[in-house]
Amino acid sequence: MLSLLLADVAIAKMGAAIGAGLAAIGAGIGIGKIGGQAMDAMARQPEKMGDLRSSMIVAAALVEGVALFGVIIAVLAIVL
Repeated sequence: MLSLLLADVAIAKMGAAIGAGLAAIGAGIGIGKIGGQAMDAMARQPEKMGDLRSSMIVAAALVEGVALFGVIIAVLAIVL
């Protein structure tokens, strides 16, 4: 009986760890796409570089916020 309870906890912790990893991978892909598209836009219109840079930083911060939220939820799932 105890082994079944421990197996459920282990599966839950493994799921939380996978979720945290997916959140980090998604953030990396998202920020990479933001940076790449911003560099393309800056190459096409160098006079708009300041506006593009600030927009890129805001978008990257939003992506990082969502990823951090996902990782925190996964860590809480592991601890609790």
